[in-house]
Amino acid sequence: MGRYHLTLNINMIPTNFTVTEFVFLGLSSQPNIQLVLFIMFLFFYLLTVAGNVIIITIIQIVPHLQTPMYFFLTNLSFLDICYTSTNVPQMLSNMVGKKKTISFSGCATQMYFSLSFGMIECVLLGVMAYDRYVAICYPLHYTVIMDRSTCIQLVAISWSSSFLSSMIINVFTLSLPYCGPNILNHFFCEVPTILRLACTDTSLTELVIFVFSIIIVFIPFLLIVVSYVRILQSVLRMRSASGRHKALSTCASHLTVVALFYGTAIFMYMRPQSKSSQAGGKIIAVFYTVVTPMLNPLIYSLRNQDVKEAFRRAIVKQRI
Repeated sequence: MGRYHLTLNINMIPTNFTVTEFVFLGLSSQPNIQLVLFIMFLFFYLLTVAGNVIIITIIQIVPHLQTPMYFFLTNLSFLDICYTSTNVPQMLSNMVGKKKTISFSGCATQMYFSLSFGMIECVLLGVMAYDRYVAICYPLHYTVIMDRSTCIQLVAISWSSSFLSSMIINVFTLSLPYCGPNILNHFFCEVPTILRLACTDTSLTELVIFVFSIIIVFIPFLLIVVSYVRILQSVLRMRSASGRHKALSTCASHLTVVALFYGTAIFMYMRPQSKSSQAGGKIIAVFYTVVTPMLNPLIYSLRNQDVKEAFRRAIVKQRI
């Protein structure tokens, strides 16, 4: 019955005004559930920030971790802090505050940075796969191919191309007329959710999103697949069992992160909006905006012997 009334109220909102703010429905309308979710997501957010800060700090202070792989991991950890900080504080504020709104300009800003950081992570994961490919398949030439200048250029391309792509998508999205309703069935401003409120045909904008999804999401994913096919071929040719184990162990963490992030991102952005479930979209968004950034430092620290050893040494030094 509650759901029926909610749908009725949304449909009864007049559609002859220009939207100046959006209202979030969030993950739940039940106060008790909102309190539980607030505590849970606050813990997730603090764990995400703390975990990624620890990873960055360890990599910066341990000399033998100054390699391309850990340079990219530092960028990934910093990116995860930025990504989750773009969305989670707004969600937490809505859970405990009476006012669950955001201005149109605030929504546009959140949407731009959220999409930018998500795209950067896609490209950066592709770059990290290429780094593992060079390290395992061309170990003698690794330091020459992946020198510091090349690493910086790859990271710069990841950030600049994603910010530019996000700007184009947001220009197309925000140029559409929004005359009402202004209720977002989400916990933050995201392009697919905003498009549902447009007062005109959105097929062109959806096409633009799909094209850039192929460029920023699918092409790096294809690079990851090709890189790991070549890595697997190289590993199978190794005679040493310990060598095979070491090579695969350095890739396991990255593959886990790729599966978590890409699986949900592709499902969200590379399917027709008409076939997407709003409730299902919120659950998927929780995974790539909250869960994955929280798990990344845990995955890399638990499965990486170098990081675990450096962490132990840092704790011992603090005790001394």
